[in-house]
Amino acid sequence: MEPTQVRLTIPDSVDPTVLMGPADSLLRRIEGGFDAMVSVRGNVVSVSGPADVVDQVTSVFSRLIRLVDAGETPSTGEVDVIIDQVRHGAERVSLAGDDILLTFRGRAIRPKTAGQKRYVDAIRKSTVTFGLGPAGTGKTYLAMAMAVAALKRHEVGRIVLARPVVEAGESLGYLPGTLAEKLDPYVRPLYDALFDMTDIEKGNVLIEQGIIEIAPLAYMRGRTFNNAFVILDEAQNTTPEQMKMFLTRLGFSSTFVVTGDATQRDLPGEGGLESARRVLEGMEGVSFVDFDRNDIVRHALVARIVDAYERDAAERGEGRDAR
Repeated sequence: MEPTQVRLTIPDSVDPTVLMGPADSLLRRIEGGFDAMVSVRGNVVSVSGPADVVDQVTSVFSRLIRLVDAGETPSTGEVDVIIDQVRHGAERVSLAGDDILLTFRGRAIRPKTAGQKRYVDAIRKSTVTFGLGPAGTGKTYLAMAMAVAALKRHEVGRIVLARPVVEAGESLGYLPGTLAEKLDPYVRPLYDALFDMTDIEKGNVLIEQGIIEIAPLAYMRGRTFNNAFVILDEAQNTTPEQMKMFLTRLGFSSTFVVTGDATQRDLPGEGGLESARRVLEGMEGVSFVDFDRNDIVRHALVARIVDAYERDAAERGEGRDAR
């Protein structure tokens, strides 16, 4: 069978040296990931090989071209993720005009997968949004970006970040210090996301002023949040009663986002995520967005790790409640 040949023309708005990476590192990554011949001359990329492989390589280059055209400088890790997504048939997502926020370093935060796009759109239109799925899909990070963007646009007056204080399978023992110091190990991922979007000094000022509040879920009882963007992270470790308590804190002009992965629950019995879906799915103003391995945007190995654990669970007859 004759090999299929395709030629791609790199747009004038895209710098070929950025597209191919330093010393052609991105090009080498793509060549190593597929059984196809790839050559670049000027602004023309030629791909030759089996038809299905050529289609995949063409899709990878098309996505890279859109990234570079949008002002990004892709890394080898990002190329690995794109290759993995293309191999598994992940939907394409348009990057044009969908920036959520510019970080203090000038980097644009935007959805990178179809699942992330659905999630961002759901947060924009719904009062309460549940983002459910495996690690590395950007559930918390995108929610934080949406919150910071809403604060900058003065759509909300404050951001509240909450997590259930549950030890992940190991005892941390007695932690000395103030309440904030005791909570730090639990809420550190929220700080990491926040400080990636605002510089540490400004972020700490907002926290000191109470404009950004980070608190354990247990401290939500009795409160009502008006004009706020509230994120409940790691919600798989809530009970149905805690989830009801949290959701009923909703006040006027507020947005609630709940994130979690039911497969990483550290407590026995039915969780708050499962009960919330059973009771609330289909209710106006409430959205549920499911992420899967095609939405993982961390190191490509993370997606393969998720696959391996899911296969193991299936072989053991445990199954997985993806919802």
